[in-house]
Amino acid sequence: MHRRLIAPGALAAASLMLAIPASAASYSPGAPGIGDPYYPAYGNGGYDVSHYDLRLQYQPSTDELAGTATILARTTQDLSSFDLDFLLDVSEVRVNGVKASFASSGQHELVVTPKAPLAKGTAVTVVVRYSGVPSSKSAYGFNAWHRTPDGAVAADEPEAAWWWFPSNDHPLDKATYDVSVAVPDDTQVISNGLLQSTSSRLGWTRYNWRENKPQATYLATLAVGRFDITTSTSEGGVPIVNAYSKDLGDNDGAARASVERTGELVDWLSGYFGPYPFGSAGGYVPNTTTGYALETQTRVYYSPRQFANGSNTSVVVHELAHQWYGDSVSLKGWKDIWINEGFARYAQWLWSEHEGEGTAQELADYVYASHPADDAFWTVEPGDPGPDNQFDIAVYDRGALAVQALRNAVGDDAFFAILKGWPREHAYGNASVADFEAYAEQVSGKSLGSLFDAWLFQPSKPAEAAVKSAAVKAAAVAPVQPKSWKKIEATNDVR
Repeated sequence: MHRRLIAPGALAAASLMLAIPASAASYSPGAPGIGDPYYPAYGNGGYDVSHYDLRLQYQPSTDELAGTATILARTTQDLSSFDLDFLLDVSEVRVNGVKASFASSGQHELVVTPKAPLAKGTAVTVVVRYSGVPSSKSAYGFNAWHRTPDGAVAADEPEAAWWWFPSNDHPLDKATYDVSVAVPDDTQVISNGLLQSTSSRLGWTRYNWRENKPQATYLATLAVGRFDITTSTSEGGVPIVNAYSKDLGDNDGAARASVERTGELVDWLSGYFGPYPFGSAGGYVPNTTTGYALETQTRVYYSPRQFANGSNTSVVVHELAHQWYGDSVSLKGWKDIWINEGFARYAQWLWSEHEGEGTAQELADYVYASHPADDAFWTVEPGDPGPDNQFDIAVYDRGALAVQALRNAVGDDAFFAILKGWPREHAYGNASVADFEAYAEQVSGKSLGSLFDAWLFQPSKPAEAAVKSAAVKAAAVAPVQPKSWKKIEATNDVR
């Protein structure tokens, strides 16, 4: 046996090496994207957020936003650093109470390096102090912060959070929220959930909102301005909070005539989709120039342009349907957008049936006949449309055709059991188109692969036998435009 002589310095170095955990080599940066092929840089890897606490101050006259975000999370790998999606100017970051180094990277990444690496499974509290003028920031050539004459609005899809709070910006990482914003006394704040309290001091009023159910980052909303706020309770017991900018002009009456029916429509949709999944419902109509509506959780965003031609309950039905299909059950990846939009559109068809303005089958027949086989409409595959076609009209209308084809294939009993059971099966979670197909087969007892393939994944017009009603086929004539069609068509900018 030969003994090797080790110099004292070398011995000290060896001792130091023994003191380092064997797993130290496994510490690595979290991925700068969560892994969605549509948006590779969106979201982040290495951690899972459970709660956002946002304590902010906003000055409408200058568009200056400042405050502190406290993020509660847990690591999902051994982390040496991690990213947050954010655009405003950061002055300090702390991780578990200790100052961390940070730097901007790419178009919208904030890279945080803790003083000590974080082991997998560690509870983490991240505090980010920041300020800035959101309207001055852009990424990828656009800005999702919408200025209004009396304030601003954050409401956009698939991203809006970057302009007002740091986040893991992808629907896969849902969290609860406390949003506390101080604004000048003559201004109000609208956000998700329920208003917990207000307090005033030295010319500023602070509004404290809370959403206590998991919420995707793009569904978090903030609106600052001068609003008329109405509150009520639906017949089914759901608290309703609606808000209208005080300068909507001629659109004011039509907006109220539509959005004030929220409680009625929540209760009506509950008959199809099951109990309303959140603690409040409602919507707000700020004085913006955008043309779309968006299913921001519990507090739907509506553009005034949605009501330029008069009241339209169809758009309210669409966005409220999303509270089950898209908000409570969120997509796993952005390719699964059909589960959001196909079913929200189909809810409009069900409302048309309810109003006696055309059945879902008549609407399906009309849509099917309106697009010849060589129409580009059929080249968009709703089950995986690609990022450029994510909000193409085919995702909505062809998507709703797929839902009607499913109804025809399985029969009403199984269909409505699927419609109601799906939000219960995946409540407050995430699911994919493949998950839905498996669930529909389980409930119906039928093999549905070829049906979903034809309607969702083929760039061609499916056979008409799957959609046309017997009466239309027997008459061999083009279907008549249902009475509701113009109202539904007027909502083509919704999301």
